[in-house]
Amino acid sequence: MVCRERRRRTRHVQRASDRLWRRLRHSGERRKDRHQGPLRTGFRLCPRGAIVKVGVVSLGCAKNLVDSEMIMGVLRGAGVEIVTDPAESDAIIVNTCGFIESAKEEAVQTIAEMHGHGKKLIVCGCYAERYREKIAREMPYVDRIVGVRDYPQFGKILSDVFVREHLNFGAPDYMNRFLATSPATPYLKLSDGCDNRCTYCAIPLIRGDFKSRRFDDVVAEAELLAKNGAKELNLISQDTTRYGTDLSVDRHPLLPALLVRLCRIDGIKIVRVLYLYPDEITDDLLLTMAAEPKIARYFDVPVQHASDAVLKRMNRRGGEAMLYELFAKIRRLMPDAILRTTLIVGFPGETEADFAKLLSFVDAIGFDRLGAFAYSREEDTPAFDMADQVPEDVKQARLEAVMKRQKKIVRIKNRAQIGTIHETIVEAYDPKSRFYYGRSRALAPDDVDGSLVFQSPQTLHLGDVAFVKVTSVFGYDLIGDAVFAQ
Repeated sequence: MVCRERRRRTRHVQRASDRLWRRLRHSGERRKDRHQGPLRTGFRLCPRGAIVKVGVVSLGCAKNLVDSEMIMGVLRGAGVEIVTDPAESDAIIVNTCGFIESAKEEAVQTIAEMHGHGKKLIVCGCYAERYREKIAREMPYVDRIVGVRDYPQFGKILSDVFVREHLNFGAPDYMNRFLATSPATPYLKLSDGCDNRCTYCAIPLIRGDFKSRRFDDVVAEAELLAKNGAKELNLISQDTTRYGTDLSVDRHPLLPALLVRLCRIDGIKIVRVLYLYPDEITDDLLLTMAAEPKIARYFDVPVQHASDAVLKRMNRRGGEAMLYELFAKIRRLMPDAILRTTLIVGFPGETEADFAKLLSFVDAIGFDRLGAFAYSREEDTPAFDMADQVPEDVKQARLEAVMKRQKKIVRIKNRAQIGTIHETIVEAYDPKSRFYYGRSRALAPDDVDGSLVFQSPQTLHLGDVAFVKVTSVFGYDLIGDAVFAQ
């Protein structure tokens, strides 16, 4: 089970055929969940000369979404029409997540739901990489299974599938993404894979070792995104702080230099960094983030736990004392910084004393945003076979206790925002309620932190910037009125 400090608006499993298929429509409809998937060869999907229609369903994290956007770019480049109704599709691609048990369950359910909608069913992504043989054995109706390590050959795979349509597919390319989010606030992926070996995590098994994209390639993509209307860049990786260590001779991280370069791009107003590993946050990075006005002072630092004993079993570098000092240092340098973290409760061997330390840590730091997971036992990871597995009911009780504690903290912090004014990028509009939905620098994408919901006396469009005065609070959302727009 995954629990986040927000209303559960998007992560519960719905019927995939009833969702928006990850293309945020400019009519203002709000985003729903994502999804996508596998293929076979040599069958005619539609009459010669007809337009091939493909639906793409993208599940999981923002990094997976970027992969889906590149896949859609490949499809569009070959003249394929991307459709949002599975009943209209000649083929369906389901891009899966396989990180934890609930994600695997969603992948299996979505694949089964998509079966029969399209004439062809392609499953790709993390679940496909990890459970290729299982999919082939238990879901024989899947036409092609494409693991993440097969992505460089994705164009060739698609060409094999659509061989009788005489379509030419290129390779996935960051420069040809078909954005599934607002073009004003895209993600910018810096790397893939991970060199950390946390004992609970299967990502290195799925995605491989950490590999940075070339510095100039990242900048070129960012410039293209800005040219196409991007105002906010959201930097993502498995471990963003490590960016560039595999590119430089001395293993020196290049993230500070990259941030400075991205801030020089015309049209970009906000640069947000997500997924920071705590013990890799250097003074150089902190000083860069403090000095550059375009960089959001938003620190997404998944710490997972605060007990030295649990962190050691997780194979997490650093410890309780380092974490306290890190967040104190951030707030000394940037008193207005937003702190976000992610926690795992119920890890093997977690005692009541360990959990008490975690609760004390949450209280002491007072995170502005916090998400929590109950530990998910993943095969082929070291933690799977650890002794002292915590009973499921204890995990859930601890998860509930953490989120209850955090809810009180957020309630106080949100009420303190009443009367303040926030620069807000418009992301959606609800014509029925006449409310706009947007995000300030204090809110991350994908609704994980809630939204700034407001009305405006003048008509606004997606990507417009409004200054919004907060007048009330509703759950994790801030409610307000636009006082100025540009």
